[in-house]
Amino acid sequence: MAQVFSTTPKIIMGPGAIKTIGGEVKKRGIAKVLIVTDKGVIGAGLTGPVETSLTEAGIAFAIFDGVEPDPRYEIVADCVAMVEKEKAELLIGLGGGSPIDITKTTAIMMTNEGPISEYFGIDLIPNPGLPTIMVPTTAGTGSEVTPIAILSDEGEKLKKGVVSPHMYPSMGILDAEMTIGLPPHVTAATGMDALIHAVEAYTSINATGLTDMFNIRAIKLIYNNLRIAYAKGDNIEARSAMMEGALLAGIGFANAGVTAVHAFAYPIGAEFHIPHGVANTLMLPHVIRYNVLGNLPKFAALAKPFGIPTEGLDDLQIVDRVIAAIDRLADDIRVPRHLADFGVKEKDVPMLAEGVMKVTRLLANNPRTLNYEDAKAIYTAAL
Repeated sequence: MAQVFSTTPKIIMGPGAIKTIGGEVKKRGIAKVLIVTDKGVIGAGLTGPVETSLTEAGIAFAIFDGVEPDPRYEIVADCVAMVEKEKAELLIGLGGGSPIDITKTTAIMMTNEGPISEYFGIDLIPNPGLPTIMVPTTAGTGSEVTPIAILSDEGEKLKKGVVSPHMYPSMGILDAEMTIGLPPHVTAATGMDALIHAVEAYTSINATGLTDMFNIRAIKLIYNNLRIAYAKGDNIEARSAMMEGALLAGIGFANAGVTAVHAFAYPIGAEFHIPHGVANTLMLPHVIRYNVLGNLPKFAALAKPFGIPTEGLDDLQIVDRVIAAIDRLADDIRVPRHLADFGVKEKDVPMLAEGVMKVTRLLANNPRTLNYEDAKAIYTAAL
C-alpha cells in the first residue's frame, strides 16, 4: 500500500528564532496580520517579541485574545469576525495547542462556507485557507506540524477533530526562549502529552520506518529532558530539546496517528475539564497494558529509546519496565495518576466509555480492537 508523508513546509527553530517572524511575513508581501492568542500568553509578555519583529518589518497587526483552554468550536466564528474586520491576510497562532488550533480553523473558514462544525471529520474541507505561521509557547501539542485541530463540542461533551491536508500551517517558528516562563505544572503536562504522541504514533497500526525515526528520537529527547525542564525551567538546552521532541512527535503522529490513549482522554477532558496532557497521562499505562497484545514486539522495542536494560527479559517483562519508567516520570514531575483525583466516580464510567467508542478516528489506528466493555474496564482500572 502506498505511504504518504507530509509536514509543514518551513520550520525555523532555535533560541532567538522569533526575531525572524517580521521578515518572513514581509517576504510574502503581507500588509496586515492577526495574532491569535489567549490572555495568559499576553499576560506572560510573550506577544512582545512578535510585535517588535512585526513592527521593525513595517507589518501592521491586530490581536485576537479570545482563545480559551480546550476552546469551544464557537470561538472560531468570533475569530473569523475579527479577521474580516481587520482585513488580515495572514494569521499568527501564538501559544499552546488551543490558540494554534483556533488559528488553523479560522484560516480555513475564511475560504470555506458554513460553520466549522460542518467540517468535524476527515478530509471534508474543499479549499485551502489563509496562510498561517505558528509560534508554540509550550513543548507539547506539536500542532505546528499537524493537519489536525481539536475543538470542544459542549453540547455533546466531546472533543472533536477537524482533519485535512489544508490544515497544515504554512510555517512554524520554534524558539525555546518563548517557553522559559512556563510554570512547572504546564511544562509537566505538555511534556507528557508530547511523549505520549510519540509512543502512540510508534505503536499505531499506521507506523512506518519514516515515522518511527521521528518518534524514536522524540521519545529520547523528551524522556531525557522533561525532568530537567520541569525542575529548572530556565535551562535553555533542556527547553530546546523538549521543543524539538514535541515537534518530532508532532510530525510522527501527523502521519501515523495517535491511538486509544487520546480516545480515552477526550471524554474525561470534556466532562471533567482535565488538562489534555494530564488526561493522556492518566490513561497511558492502562491503555498500554490493554494494547500490548496487539503488537508485543513493537511495545517491547520502546525500551531502547527509554534507555531501559532488557538483557534476560522476555517481551512482556520489558513492557512492564517501560510502563514503570513512564509511571516514575509522571510521579517525578507530579502529574496526577488517578481519575478519582478529578472527581471521576465508578458511576461515570459507562457514560465515559460511550464517549470513547465515538472517537472512531483514533480507534481505527489502535493496535488492538476495542469494544465498549473493554473501555469500561480500562476506565475502571484508571480510577
